[in-house]
Amino acid sequence: MKLYLTPGSCSTGIHILMEELDLVFEAHLVNLLNGDQNTPEYLAMNPKATIPTLVRNDGTALTEFPAIAYWLARSYPKARLLPGDPDGDARVIELMDYVVGTIHGLGFTRIFTTDKFALHEADFDAVKAQGMDIVTRGFAVVNDSLSPQGYVMDTFSIADAALFYVEFWADKTGISLPEMCLKHYLLMLQRPVVRRVLMEEGYRLD
Repeated sequence: MKLYLTPGSCSTGIHILMEELDLVFEAHLVNLLNGDQNTPEYLAMNPKATIPTLVRNDGTALTEFPAIAYWLARSYPKARLLPGDPDGDARVIELMDYVVGTIHGLGFTRIFTTDKFALHEADFDAVKAQGMDIVTRGFAVVNDSLSPQGYVMDTFSIADAALFYVEFWADKTGISLPEMCLKHYLLMLQRPVVRRVLMEEGYRLD
């Protein structure tokens, strides 16, 4: 398999899941600032020009974090990346979709790519403030739903990989995490695979 990723992005969560599964795959870096996602070769795999993209052994490509994460969990059930019962699976997907769609898709995108949401530079500060409000409110919602054990459910799941990457962004941008989200973030940083992935992607761990 081939995973097309950008270090420190949402694809870090998929990178973590694939390493947790101990899968053999090729990692291909996509430099978003250089426009690698808009090359004809990349668009042939992923017309959305987004990351991550996972090209599977049969040559077909999957895009979108939730779809890739769900496929990995269902393809390798022994790893129990989903709880395995309808209610548990739904709860994991519920939180994962909220993290990816709201905290990331509506919040952090306004902070990181402000120009896509404002036609005039004079509006940039207002758009960033709106993004910060969405992120802060989002973490508060997640905070109240986390398991006392620290993970989204009782054990590590695909939702934890999603939550981790936005917590990582919060940490790197100086956004304070509420108590349970911070506990989750620190718990994830203790996982050997998470530490290895971050180092592979060029981040120093103190």
